[in-house]
Order: sequence, then structure tokens, then C-alpha cells
Amino acid sequence: MASEKKEERKALRLAIKTLILQEVRAIQHEQVHSPAFIIDDMARSIQEAKRQIMVLVRLLPLKERNVLIKRLIRQSIDEEIDQAIHVRKTRCLRCIHVRYFDNAGSSHIRLPFGMERAHLIGCEITPAGIQCQNFAESRTAVSIEDYLGEMSFLYEVREMFEQFEEIWDYLTQ
Repeated sequence: MASEKKEERKALRLAIKTLILQEVRAIQHEQVHSPAFIIDDMARSIQEAKRQIMVLVRLLPLKERNVLIKRLIRQSIDEEIDQAIHVRKTRCLRCIHVRYFDNAGSSHIRLPFGMERAHLIGCEITPAGIQCQNFAESRTAVSIEDYLGEMSFLYEVREMFEQFEEIWDYLTQ
């Protein structure tokens, strides 16, 4: 029974993360004046994510359900913000010298598959650990403007969810 409850919470957390990412993408598409069919499709995806969340929490008491959903939303948004910060802060992920290291410590230019799966990502392994000494930002790396835009969208979604008195009203819209 405990493992079943744990699996349900894990599924709920995943559904909430999906909903949050879809809300962020919807805000992005609205701000760049995307075609109506894209915005409509995003709205349908959001509705489907809401339905999935409602199915997962339908048996919980009302008060517990609202507290749980709000807590998971807050945690999920904070995790997304932390992840965006970490990716931007990690220079090796943005560097033209990035390498993928397998368990044996062998360096690969491209992401290895099969038995040599990537274990670490970095520029070079030194006795002090993974370091990026010759940092040169890749043209394909996320620019500071894109990074700040993404952070702005995440904070907008966080604010939107914090303004809801009853989260259930949002889910049933």
C-alpha cells in the first residue's frame, strides 16, 4: 500500500511538472503572437494535464488535496528555477570544448551510447575534478537574454499559481 501511494505521488509530481512547463510554453507563445492553432493546441494540452492531475487526486480529502497540490506546484517550480540556474552556471555545458566522460573516464566529443554511456559532462578531468579552463562559449548555448527570458516566464508561472486562493478552481477551469 505504501509503495502504491509513493507511485501515485510520483505520478502526480510528474503531471504537475508537465503542467508547469506547458504553462510556461503557453505564456511564451502568447507573448510572441503565435498562430491561433498553436495557442489552441497548448490550451488543450494544459486542459489534459489538469484532468490528469484531477484523476490522480480525486480520492484525497479536499483540504489535503489542495495543500498537496500547492506544495508540489511550489516545489516543482522551484526545481525548474534551480535547474535553469544550474545549467546557466555550469560553464562546461555552454563551452565549445564540452566532453562526455564514460565510467572509465574516457573522453567523447559526442554523447556516447550503449555500454559507454556518459557518466560526467565537462571539459577536462583534472586531479581537482572537472574543470573548464579554456572556456569559449558555443554559439548554440543559451544566451543571457534567452536565459533571463526563461527565468522571467518561470517566475510569472510561479506568481500565477501563488495568486490562486483555491487551486482546485484553476484545475477545473
